[in-house]
Formats: sequence, C-alpha cells, structure tokens
Amino acid sequence: MTFNLNYFLMPFLLMAVLLLWSTFRVLREYERGVVFLLGRFYKVKGPGLIIVIPGIQQMVRVELRTVVMDVPSQDVISRDNVSVKVNAVVYFRVFDPERAIIQVENFLDATSQLSQTTLRSVLGQHELDDMLSGREKLNADIQSILDQQTDAWGVKVSNVEIKHVDIDESMIRAIAKQAEAERERRAKIIHAKGEYEAADQLLSAANTLAQQPQALQLRYLQTLTEIAGDQNSTIVFPLPINMIENLRALLKD
Repeated sequence: MTFNLNYFLMPFLLMAVLLLWSTFRVLREYERGVVFLLGRFYKVKGPGLIIVIPGIQQMVRVELRTVVMDVPSQDVISRDNVSVKVNAVVYFRVFDPERAIIQVENFLDATSQLSQTTLRSVLGQHELDDMLSGREKLNADIQSILDQQTDAWGVKVSNVEIKHVDIDESMIRAIAKQAEAERERRAKIIHAKGEYEAADQLLSAANTLAQQPQALQLRYLQTLTEIAGDQNSTIVFPLPINMIENLRALLKD
C-alpha cells in the first residue's frame, strides 16, 4: 500500500488558501471597515487593502455615501383638524462608522422610523396652509430635529424634502370655495378703494370749483358743448341761477 503525500496535503492547502482569502479585504473609497478584536472594538480601517485575522478579528462594512431614503406616506392631522397624507425624502450619510455600528443596531431602520415619527409630529403642529405654502420652513425644522437625534448614531441628516401633501376630495372642494371667496373679498376691497379715491377726487374738484365761480361756469359751458356734439334733436338743460344774476348785474351796469 503506497501513501500519496499529495492527497494528504491537499486539505491543508485548501485551508491555507481560504485562510489567506479571508484575511485580505479590499474596501472601496467610500467604504470603511469597523474591526472588532475578540468582540471588542479595535479600529476603523480603509479604504484599500486591509488585513483581518480570521477567528480573532471581525469586520463590518459601512458605506459613507449619501443615502436617499423615501419616507412612506404618513397620515397626519393638522392643527386645524384636516386629515392629510404626507410623504417625504431624507438625505443622510454616515460620518462616524464606529458609532453607526456600536450605538445603534441598524442605523438605516432607525433613521427611517425616526423620520416617520418626526414627520408626523412636526406637521401635526402646523395648519394646512403652512404645509402647502411653507414647505421650506417645515423641511428645515424636520431636518434640524432629525440631525440632532441621529448625531449620537454617527449619522448626519443633510436635507429633508416634503414630496406630496395629499388632501381628501371633499377638502379640495372646500379649499377651492375658500379661495374663490378670498378672491371675491379682494375684488370688493379693490373696488371700494377705487370708489373712495374717485369720491375723494370729486370732492377735491368740487372744492376747487366752489372757490372759483368762473371755473364752474366754464365747466358748465364745456358740458353744453359736449351735449351739443351728440346727435340729439332736443336738448333740455338747466340754467344756473348764478349765471342769471351775473347777466342782471351786467344789464344794470
């Protein structure tokens, strides 16, 4: 019976290859490796080629690129008791891989859940008009709250954008009626201001004419000229008393 050394060494060679394969890791530019030594945090490595001792060290990959997370549609009751559905998108990234792995079980799920609850909480403190017209301020408020909460996890929330505010059909009709009433109110105010300004100008003109009787007579004659220019067969007009008195004064003289 012959003993083949190659068959005996083959398992050891395979184990050595696997050991070397698991020892060397390559991390991309946007990746970092959180390394644990016998269960305790050792250091953050990467990018490039790193060495992890199998059985003694363990490594967890963490991406540093900005994550775009879609927040599912949330049922929100505004401060003026209007029920709406609101969804948003959150932009965040990991700036401290150590805290992102050690301080929270899953920073992606934790950020998602926190975004949903914060969205409902912040929007519930505002009226429907603020949700529709003041989105920039609401985005900034939500982003600030999320950033403060996720800082302990090594996560930086850079931006929050409210995408859609869905309103019930009955509320849409009510808002349309309200907008129409608002337009009518503004039209009436503008018309009233125009009438007030016109009356003020007429009063000013009347005061001016009252101070100058000759100007009043000239205005009267101008009006007669305008009436005579029309295609009328008969013209009836009153004769001012002051004109008669002026004529009497001239005749006496």
